[in-house]
Amino acid sequence: MASVPDIEKKQPTRIAVVFPGQGSQVVGMTSELAETYPEIRDTFTEASTALGEDLWAICQDEEKLGQTQYTQPALLTASIAVWRILKQKISTKPCYLAGHSLGEYTALCAADVISLADAVTLVHKRGQLMQDAVVGVDTAMAAVLGLEDQRVENLCEQAAEHVDDAVVGAANFNSPGQVVISGNAAGVTAVVDKVKNTGKKSIPLKVSVPSHCALMEPASSALAGILAKITFDQATIPVIQNRHARVESSAAGIKQALTEQLSEPVLWSKTMQELADKQINVLIECGSGNVLSNLAKRQAQPITSYPTDKPARIEKLMEVLS
Repeated sequence: MASVPDIEKKQPTRIAVVFPGQGSQVVGMTSELAETYPEIRDTFTEASTALGEDLWAICQDEEKLGQTQYTQPALLTASIAVWRILKQKISTKPCYLAGHSLGEYTALCAADVISLADAVTLVHKRGQLMQDAVVGVDTAMAAVLGLEDQRVENLCEQAAEHVDDAVVGAANFNSPGQVVISGNAAGVTAVVDKVKNTGKKSIPLKVSVPSHCALMEPASSALAGILAKITFDQATIPVIQNRHARVESSAAGIKQALTEQLSEPVLWSKTMQELADKQINVLIECGSGNVLSNLAKRQAQPITSYPTDKPARIEKLMEVLS
Protein backbone atom coordinates (compact mmCIF):
# COMPACT_ATOMS: atom_id res chain seq x y z
CA MET A 1 0.00 0.00 0.00
CA ALA A 2 1.40 3.38 -1.01
CA SER A 3 2.20 5.66 1.87
CA VAL A 4 0.33 8.93 2.20
CA PRO A 5 2.76 11.84 1.73
CA ASP A 6 3.26 14.06 4.78
CA ILE A 7 1.37 17.31 4.61
CA GLU A 8 3.87 20.13 4.41
CA LYS A 9 3.72 22.14 7.57
CA LYS A 10 3.38 25.90 7.34
CA GLN A 11 6.57 27.67 8.35
CA PRO A 12 6.20 29.28 11.80
CA THR A 13 5.90 33.05 11.72
CA ARG A 14 9.07 34.66 13.06
CA ILE A 15 8.70 38.41 13.32
CA ALA A 16 11.23 41.21 13.67
CA VAL A 17 10.23 44.85 14.07
CA VAL A 18 12.50 47.59 12.75
CA PHE A 19 12.35 51.33 13.43
CA PRO A 20 13.36 54.02 10.92
CA GLY A 21 16.01 56.66 11.40
CA GLN A 22 16.40 60.29 10.49
CA GLY A 23 15.32 60.96 6.91
CA SER A 24 12.05 59.03 7.25
CA GLN A 25 10.25 61.98 8.84
CA VAL A 26 7.53 63.75 6.86
CA VAL A 27 5.35 66.68 7.79
CA GLY A 28 2.11 65.42 9.30
CA MET A 29 3.43 61.93 9.97
CA THR A 30 0.93 59.68 11.82
CA SER A 31 -1.89 62.23 11.29
CA GLU A 32 -3.93 59.73 9.28
CA LEU A 33 -3.38 57.05 11.91
CA ALA A 34 -4.45 59.48 14.64
CA GLU A 35 -7.93 59.65 13.10
CA THR A 36 -8.37 55.92 13.83
CA TYR A 37 -6.14 55.23 16.81
CA PRO A 38 -6.23 57.42 19.96
CA GLU A 39 -2.89 55.89 21.02
CA ILE A 40 -1.17 58.22 18.55
CA ARG A 41 -2.15 61.50 20.18
CA ASP A 42 -1.87 59.98 23.67
CA THR A 43 1.74 58.99 22.99
CA PHE A 44 2.59 62.41 21.58
CA THR A 45 1.04 64.07 24.64
CA GLU A 46 3.11 61.87 26.96
CA ALA A 47 6.34 62.54 25.08
CA SER A 48 5.67 66.28 24.76
CA THR A 49 5.08 66.57 28.51
CA ALA A 50 8.39 64.82 29.22
CA LEU A 51 10.34 66.98 26.77
CA GLY A 52 8.60 70.29 27.37
CA GLU A 53 8.05 70.71 23.62
CA ASP A 54 4.85 70.23 21.60
CA LEU A 55 6.03 67.37 19.39
CA TRP A 56 2.70 67.11 17.58
CA ALA A 57 2.98 70.75 16.52
CA ILE A 58 6.61 70.18 15.49
CA CYS A 59 5.44 67.37 13.19
CA GLN A 60 3.28 69.91 11.37
CA ASP A 61 6.12 72.47 11.07
CA GLU A 62 8.48 71.70 8.17
CA GLU A 63 11.22 74.05 9.36
CA LYS A 64 11.33 72.74 12.93
CA LEU A 65 10.92 69.12 11.89
CA GLY A 66 14.03 69.52 9.77
CA GLN A 67 16.18 70.51 12.76
CA THR A 68 18.01 67.50 14.16
CA GLN A 69 17.25 68.19 17.83
CA TYR A 70 13.52 68.16 16.99
CA THR A 71 13.56 65.56 14.23
CA GLN A 72 14.88 62.87 16.52
CA PRO A 73 12.33 63.04 19.39
CA ALA A 74 9.46 63.59 16.93
CA LEU A 75 10.37 60.56 14.84
CA LEU A 76 10.98 58.39 17.90
CA THR A 77 7.59 59.37 19.32
CA ALA A 78 5.82 58.62 16.04
CA SER A 79 7.38 55.15 15.93
CA ILE A 80 6.56 54.35 19.56
CA ALA A 81 2.97 55.48 18.99
CA VAL A 82 2.65 52.99 16.13
CA TRP A 83 4.42 50.32 18.20
CA ARG A 84 1.77 50.70 20.91
CA ILE A 85 -0.94 50.05 18.35
CA LEU A 86 0.83 46.98 16.99
CA LYS A 87 1.44 45.52 20.45
CA GLN A 88 -2.31 45.35 20.98
CA LYS A 89 -2.96 43.80 17.58
CA ILE A 90 -0.16 41.28 17.07
CA SER A 91 -0.53 38.02 18.99
CA THR A 92 2.93 36.71 18.04
CA LYS A 93 5.71 38.36 20.04
CA PRO A 94 8.55 39.65 17.86
CA CYS A 95 11.77 37.64 18.10
CA TYR A 96 13.99 40.70 17.60
CA LEU A 97 13.91 44.47 17.32
CA ALA A 98 16.35 46.73 15.49
CA GLY A 99 16.50 50.36 14.44
CA HIS A 100 18.44 52.33 11.85
CA SER A 101 20.65 54.93 13.59
CA LEU A 102 18.17 57.01 15.63
CA GLY A 103 15.77 54.06 15.29
CA GLU A 104 18.04 52.06 17.59
CA TYR A 105 16.92 54.29 20.46
CA THR A 106 13.31 53.65 19.47
CA ALA A 107 13.96 49.91 19.49
CA LEU A 108 15.46 50.12 22.99
CA CYS A 109 12.43 52.09 24.16
CA ALA A 110 10.09 49.52 22.59
CA ALA A 111 12.05 46.78 24.38
CA ASP A 112 11.52 48.59 27.73
CA VAL A 113 15.24 49.24 28.16
CA ILE A 114 14.50 52.96 28.51
CA SER A 115 11.25 54.80 29.18
CA LEU A 116 9.62 57.03 26.59
CA ALA A 117 10.35 60.07 28.77
CA ASP A 118 14.04 59.20 28.97
CA ALA A 119 14.19 58.28 25.29
CA VAL A 120 12.80 61.55 23.90
CA THR A 121 14.94 63.60 26.27
CA LEU A 122 18.02 61.58 25.34
CA VAL A 123 17.62 61.86 21.56
CA HIS A 124 16.79 65.57 21.86
CA LYS A 125 20.15 66.07 23.62
CA ARG A 126 21.81 63.76 21.08
CA GLY A 127 20.51 65.97 18.28
CA GLN A 128 21.79 69.10 19.99
CA LEU A 129 25.23 67.54 20.48
CA MET A 130 25.37 66.53 16.84
CA GLN A 131 24.42 70.03 15.72
CA ASP A 132 26.93 71.66 18.07
CA ALA A 133 29.75 69.39 16.86
CA VAL A 134 29.71 70.91 13.36
CA VAL A 135 28.99 74.59 14.01
CA GLY A 136 30.80 76.56 11.31
CA VAL A 137 31.69 73.44 9.30
CA ASP A 138 30.47 72.95 5.75
CA THR A 139 29.16 69.38 5.84
CA ALA A 140 27.54 66.88 3.48
CA MET A 141 26.21 63.35 3.06
CA ALA A 142 25.57 61.38 -0.13
CA ALA A 143 24.30 57.94 -1.09
CA VAL A 144 26.67 56.01 -3.37
CA LEU A 145 24.90 53.51 -5.61
CA GLY A 146 26.27 50.51 -7.45
CA LEU A 147 29.68 50.09 -5.83
CA GLU A 148 30.84 47.39 -3.43
CA ASP A 149 31.24 48.37 0.21
CA GLN A 150 35.01 47.97 0.20
CA ARG A 151 35.36 50.09 -2.95
CA VAL A 152 33.46 52.95 -1.31
CA GLU A 153 35.63 52.68 1.80
CA ASN A 154 38.75 52.78 -0.38
CA LEU A 155 37.53 55.92 -2.17
CA CYS A 156 36.89 57.59 1.20
CA GLU A 157 40.41 56.70 2.40
CA GLN A 158 41.93 58.07 -0.81
CA ALA A 159 40.02 61.34 -0.49
CA ALA A 160 40.97 61.78 3.16
CA GLU A 161 44.63 61.13 2.29
CA HIS A 162 44.99 63.28 -0.83
CA VAL A 163 42.51 66.17 -0.42
CA ASP A 164 43.46 68.97 1.96
CA ASP A 165 41.35 69.04 5.15
CA ALA A 166 39.03 66.32 3.83
CA VAL A 167 37.01 64.36 6.38
CA VAL A 168 34.85 61.59 4.90
CA GLY A 169 33.87 58.02 5.64
CA ALA A 170 31.22 55.39 5.08
CA ALA A 171 28.29 56.19 7.37
CA ASN A 172 25.58 53.66 6.48
CA PHE A 173 25.98 50.28 4.82
CA ASN A 174 22.31 50.13 3.87
CA SER A 175 22.11 47.31 1.32
CA PRO A 176 24.33 45.70 -1.31
CA GLY A 177 25.16 48.53 -3.70
CA GLN A 178 24.03 51.35 -1.41
CA VAL A 179 26.48 53.02 0.95
CA VAL A 180 25.96 56.48 2.45
CA ILE A 181 29.07 58.61 2.94
CA SER A 182 29.39 61.43 5.45
CA GLY A 183 31.86 64.19 6.35
CA ASN A 184 32.80 67.72 5.46
CA ALA A 185 31.93 69.13 2.04
CA ALA A 186 35.50 68.86 0.76
CA GLY A 187 35.70 65.16 1.59
CA VAL A 188 32.27 64.17 0.33
CA THR A 189 32.70 66.16 -2.89
CA ALA A 190 36.03 64.44 -3.54
CA VAL A 191 34.46 60.99 -3.18
CA VAL A 192 31.43 61.95 -5.28
CA ASP A 193 33.81 63.02 -8.07
CA LYS A 194 35.64 59.70 -7.84
CA VAL A 195 32.33 57.82 -7.98
CA LYS A 196 31.41 59.71 -11.13
CA ASN A 197 34.69 58.60 -12.71
CA THR A 198 33.71 54.97 -12.13
CA GLY A 199 30.48 55.48 -14.07
CA LYS A 200 28.35 54.91 -10.98
CA LYS A 201 25.87 57.27 -9.35
CA SER A 202 25.65 59.23 -6.12
CA ILE A 203 22.75 61.19 -4.65
CA PRO A 204 23.28 64.14 -2.27
CA LEU A 205 21.22 63.87 0.91
CA LYS A 206 19.45 66.80 2.49
CA VAL A 207 20.51 66.55 6.13
CA SER A 208 21.44 69.09 8.79
CA VAL A 209 24.34 67.11 10.27
CA PRO A 210 26.82 64.54 8.90
CA SER A 211 26.00 61.45 10.96
CA HIS A 212 28.28 58.50 11.72
CA CYS A 213 31.63 60.03 10.81
CA ALA A 214 34.70 61.38 12.58
CA LEU A 215 33.14 64.85 12.85
CA MET A 216 30.76 63.37 15.43
CA GLU A 217 33.51 62.27 17.84
CA PRO A 218 33.05 65.30 20.17
CA ALA A 219 29.31 64.56 20.29
CA SER A 220 30.04 60.90 20.98
CA SER A 221 32.23 61.75 23.98
CA ALA A 222 29.60 64.08 25.41
CA LEU A 223 26.85 61.52 24.81
CA ALA A 224 28.74 58.93 26.87
CA GLY A 225 28.46 61.20 29.92
CA ILE A 226 24.72 61.62 29.44
CA LEU A 227 24.13 57.90 28.94
CA ALA A 228 26.02 57.11 32.15
CA LYS A 229 23.32 58.91 34.17
CA ILE A 230 20.36 57.02 32.67
CA THR A 231 19.11 53.71 34.05
CA PHE A 232 18.88 50.96 31.43
CA ASP A 233 16.67 47.95 32.24
CA GLN A 234 16.79 44.41 30.89
CA ALA A 235 15.35 44.18 27.38
CA THR A 236 12.02 42.38 27.07
CA ILE A 237 12.83 41.68 23.39
CA PRO A 238 16.43 41.36 22.11
CA VAL A 239 17.66 44.43 20.21
CA ILE A 240 20.26 44.06 17.46
CA GLN A 241 22.39 47.21 17.58
CA ASN A 242 24.05 49.08 14.74
CA ARG A 243 27.64 49.11 15.98
CA HIS A 244 28.41 45.41 15.56
CA ALA A 245 25.06 44.08 14.24
CA ARG A 246 24.57 41.98 17.36
CA VAL A 247 22.59 41.92 20.59
CA GLU A 248 24.38 43.53 23.55
CA SER A 249 23.29 41.78 26.74
CA SER A 250 24.48 44.24 29.41
CA ALA A 251 23.51 47.84 30.08
CA ALA A 252 27.16 48.82 29.82
CA GLY A 253 27.46 47.09 26.46
CA ILE A 254 24.32 48.77 25.12
CA LYS A 255 25.54 52.21 26.22
CA GLN A 256 28.99 51.64 24.72
CA ALA A 257 27.43 50.61 21.41
CA LEU A 258 25.24 53.74 21.42
CA THR A 259 28.23 55.94 22.17
CA GLU A 260 30.33 54.48 19.36
CA GLN A 261 27.38 54.41 16.94
CA LEU A 262 27.38 58.21 16.72
CA SER A 263 30.76 58.37 14.97
CA GLU A 264 30.89 54.87 13.46
CA PRO A 265 28.92 53.43 10.52
CA VAL A 266 25.48 51.82 10.71
CA LEU A 267 25.82 48.17 9.68
CA TRP A 268 22.30 47.78 8.37
CA SER A 269 23.05 45.15 5.73
CA LYS A 270 24.75 43.02 8.39
CA THR A 271 21.77 43.55 10.71
CA MET A 272 19.38 42.38 8.02
CA GLN A 273 21.59 39.37 7.29
CA GLU A 274 21.62 38.55 10.99
CA LEU A 275 17.80 38.56 10.99
CA ALA A 276 17.72 36.34 7.91
CA ASP A 277 20.17 33.95 9.56
CA LYS A 278 17.84 33.80 12.57
CA GLN A 279 15.00 32.65 10.29
CA ILE A 280 12.98 35.87 10.46
CA ASN A 281 10.32 35.71 7.74
CA VAL A 282 8.17 38.76 8.53
CA LEU A 283 9.70 42.21 8.93
CA ILE A 284 7.53 45.03 10.26
CA GLU A 285 8.64 48.62 9.72
CA CYS A 286 7.21 50.55 12.63
CA GLY A 287 6.82 54.29 12.09
CA SER A 288 6.94 56.89 9.35
CA GLY A 289 7.44 55.91 5.72
CA ASN A 290 8.76 52.74 4.09
CA VAL A 291 12.52 53.36 3.68
CA LEU A 292 13.48 50.21 5.60
CA SER A 293 10.91 48.10 3.75
CA ASN A 294 12.47 49.20 0.46
CA LEU A 295 15.96 48.39 1.75
CA ALA A 296 14.72 44.95 2.84
CA LYS A 297 13.98 44.09 -0.81
CA ARG A 298 17.59 44.78 -1.79
CA GLN A 299 19.34 42.60 0.76
CA ALA A 300 21.26 39.44 -0.16
CA GLN A 301 18.47 37.46 1.55
CA PRO A 302 15.35 39.64 1.28
CA ILE A 303 12.74 39.43 4.04
CA THR A 304 9.16 40.36 3.21
CA SER A 305 8.55 43.67 4.94
CA TYR A 306 5.39 45.55 5.87
CA PRO A 307 5.29 49.32 6.56
CA THR A 308 2.72 50.54 9.08
CA ASP A 309 2.43 54.29 8.52
CA LYS A 310 -1.17 54.20 7.26
CA PRO A 311 -4.34 52.47 8.52
CA ALA A 312 -4.62 50.46 5.28
CA ARG A 313 -1.08 49.17 5.73
CA ILE A 314 -1.77 48.07 9.30
CA GLU A 315 -4.91 46.29 8.09
CA LYS A 316 -2.87 44.50 5.41
CA LEU A 317 -0.36 43.39 8.03
CA MET A 318 -3.14 42.02 10.21
CA GLU A 319 -4.46 40.00 7.26
CA VAL A 320 -1.00 38.53 6.68
CA LEU A 321 -0.61 37.58 10.32
CA SER A 322 -4.12 36.19 10.77
